[in-house]
Amino acid sequence: MPVVCSAKCGKNAVLKRPKTGDALCKECFFWAFETEVHKTIEGGGLFKPGEVVAVAASGGKDSTVLAYVLKLLDQRYSYGLKLVLLSIDEGITGYRDDSLETVKQNRDDYEMPLTILSYKELYGWTMDEIVEQIGRKNNCTFCGVFRRQALDRGASLLKVDKVATGHNADDIAETVLMNVLRGDIARLRRCTAIATESEGSIPRVKPLKYTYEKEIVMYAYFKKLVYFSTECVFAPNAYRGYARTFLKDLEKIRPSVIMDIIHSGERLSVRDDVRMPTRITCDRCGLVSSQAICKACTLLEGLNRGLPRLGIGKESKTNRMRAQLASDSTKKSVGDEF
Repeated sequence: MPVVCSAKCGKNAVLKRPKTGDALCKECFFWAFETEVHKTIEGGGLFKPGEVVAVAASGGKDSTVLAYVLKLLDQRYSYGLKLVLLSIDEGITGYRDDSLETVKQNRDDYEMPLTILSYKELYGWTMDEIVEQIGRKNNCTFCGVFRRQALDRGASLLKVDKVATGHNADDIAETVLMNVLRGDIARLRRCTAIATESEGSIPRVKPLKYTYEKEIVMYAYFKKLVYFSTECVFAPNAYRGYARTFLKDLEKIRPSVIMDIIHSGERLSVRDDVRMPTRITCDRCGLVSSQAICKACTLLEGLNRGLPRLGIGKESKTNRMRAQLASDSTKKSVGDEF
């Protein structure tokens, strides 16, 4: 027997929203989804009229839906934005090269300018080459650090006012769990923020912060949006994958767990006597960092020196390795003089 739409529009429902449990027809689901994203944007004060906003586009469902919805809402509510697409090519054969074709399709479909920056041109390395050096255990550390910095570099190059990322509610809840397990208080406070900004950096915003991943998939499916759904070939060993599995298991027991975890992170408070990292600029690249030499420059130094594990692990370990390298270099120079 058909189920009638909970919005009382008189049509038959085609889906049950994972977020609310409401049975809705397609049109009412579209309106509810888009209105919630609009309220998130308005409530967070994410944009101002006249701003140039770069959508971090990977070709996946999140960034594809984000680009589509931002354009739609910009027209519907007159945000007054100029939207552009910014993609990062990590150099992963059989994954990123294919997904970038989807991004180019998004560019044509949504009529947004597209800029693609590659790890190879920014750092001199592709992820395929990095994995050959480091193996598959810590490769996501390199990719995550380099990608975050590459987005900053791209945003500066394009002179945009904001970078909009496709982080959804599931992503943020996973990150909260990961930072709790790591004991990383600094990142734990930042990861739930709807907008992140440091002096000298371009703000990043998360319009899909309160949007469930399942509903993003449903929206893309019913709207017939073109997106790339293949998982990264290096992802199966990622730490995030274990947090995601744990979260899905919790969700079966308590459907509201995703929002519960996000709200817990938002309400986190730290004692005044707890010393938090100070945001400064890297001595080498000049970008925002919590250390004199940022993580990206440290990892790149290790790769270029043939020491790919430099920068993997605690900062104290990295500093000891640097000191040893400097000492060895000094001894060699002195020996060469004789």
